[in-house]
Amino acid sequence: MLKLMKPRYIVKALALYKVYKSYRLSNKDLQKADSLSANLKAHADNFKLLISMANDTVKGRFTMNKWNLSIIVGTIVYVISPLDAVPDIVPVLGWLDDVTIVTYALTKLQKEIDRYRNHVKQEVESKLPVPSSR
Repeated sequence: MLKLMKPRYIVKALALYKVYKSYRLSNKDLQKADSLSANLKAHADNFKLLISMANDTVKGRFTMNKWNLSIIVGTIVYVISPLDAVPDIVPVLGWLDDVTIVTYALTKLQKEIDRYRNHVKQEVESKLPVPSSR
């Protein structure tokens, strides 16, 4: 049997939906997300990778489908937004929900992350000087 959500959770869920539905990620948001990544402890590097993926996609240096990009944008917006399931001012628990969201995104995007890492590796290798044979 389906259990109904409490009215206060429905109101909060609708407020989050309205914020995320109309939100456009900016460079300032990406910078803020990067500065907040330290709060994610063990997931800080992975979160920074998601930020890089979003940044490179927006700038046209990497392509991914809209669904995967929406997962990344939603994750970044959730981490930087003051409208969380558990507000970040609550010690420990405030960042635990953010870590959970980042972990979910990393799990869902594993193939895309691998593809992005290969893309970055190829970009770096293509910029290396070719040794001349004498």
